Amino acid sequence: MNYHWNWGIFFEQVKAGEETYLDWLITGFGWTVAVALSAWVIALLCGGIIGTLRTTPHRGLAFFATCWVELFRNVPLLVQMLLWFFVVPELLPRDLSLWVKQDMPAKEFVTAVLCLGLFTSARIAEQVRAGVQSLPNGQRMAGLAIGFTLPQTYRYVILPMAFRIIIPPLTSEFMNVFKNSSVAFAIGVLELTFQARQMQEDSEQGIEAYLAVTVLYFICAFIANRGMAFIEKRSRVPGFIATAK
Repeated sequence: MNYHWNWGIFFEQVKAGEETYLDWLITGFGWTVAVALSAWVIALLCGGIIGTLRTTPHRGLAFFATCWVELFRNVPLLVQMLLWFFVVPELLPRDLSLWVKQDMPAKEFVTAVLCLGLFTSARIAEQVRAGVQSLPNGQRMAGLAIGFTLPQTYRYVILPMAFRIIIPPLTSEFMNVFKNSSVAFAIGVLELTFQARQMQEDSEQGIEAYLAVTVLYFICAFIANRGMAFIEKRSRVPGFIATAK
């Protein structure tokens, strides 16, 4: 192999500026974390609501929730990212469309967060639905029997148990949010993958760049895994989920 290794490349200045390549990667790491955490908040909120609606006896709401899941789950994330960035603004009213395309602050970041959040919400919704349906039907009946309305029964009886049950699959989704954030490079978000590609083109040291980015993605996913494992251990219900290790 004739490749010339240069691990000091990270501390060298970029060819057109005073920054170092390490500065590029740190910036990319910050954007990756910001996109992933913001998208995770949207995914949890929307996924929890949509997953709950899928289990309600109201057919109209259940049908809407099913359409939501099938739409966002069955279209590739990269395609959705491009649709949100290039197509959706064209479908808006003229004034709003011009504002989105020309004046909207952090357009790329907002688009990436919305797209990744809604994409992940469809997956979380299915896990919430599975968690609710795994509970004995007697819990719903008991809640209604003591005078709770159906929304109160979900709020105080069903969902607290369901979310504890689905923490293990939610852990995988939390890790996936960090990894899927790499798709945001396609619309110009300066996250890790974008910065690695830029570093490769500028320095011609692509292997070092992508190895460094791999390590940073691993760190993000590992921290997410350990954080969710801690939450699982603290909130587990004996007889419903296994002890986190």
